[in-house]
Amino acid sequence: MSKKETSRVRAGHKFKVLRGMIFVAQQSNLCIQVSSQENNRAKKEEQLNRYIPLILAGVLLNAAAQIVIKKGMSDIGTFEFSVENIVPVGLKVVTSPFVITGVFFYVVSLALWLMVLSRVDVSYAYPMLSVGYIVAALAGKYLFNEPLGLVRWAGIIVICIGVYLITRSAA
Repeated sequence: MSKKETSRVRAGHKFKVLRGMIFVAQQSNLCIQVSSQENNRAKKEEQLNRYIPLILAGVLLNAAAQIVIKKGMSDIGTFEFSVENIVPVGLKVVTSPFVITGVFFYVVSLALWLMVLSRVDVSYAYPMLSVGYIVAALAGKYLFNEPLGLVRWAGIIVICIGVYLITRSAA
């Protein structure tokens, strides 16, 4: 091998080593970035999941408000919307303990929801409201003897899967 070829080989070898070092350095930096991104994602998921009890409290209070108001309105009975009914039906509504309790639940639920939205992404929190659909459907069946057929059960299962996926994709 001539001197020129040797230096090319050496230069090529150095280039490969140097290239390998750059590759290793880049790979190491990539590992650090991936590790850092995983840590950030885990921290964000932990922070979001920390608020699940607050979210669920707001959602369950909202569903409870629906159920209690339904009870109050069932006690009042059906009525016709007319000018003549505004005062008599309005008095029944505003004096119903169930309707008053339901409105109170709504107010507390709203206060909790304001706290949630000040701490959590709306794209994470808002879909959790669908848990209220499940509670309302089950309460309707067991408290008011409302029908809950196969299609509604399928809808409830789809909602549960969706809520699960949203909580798993927190970050």
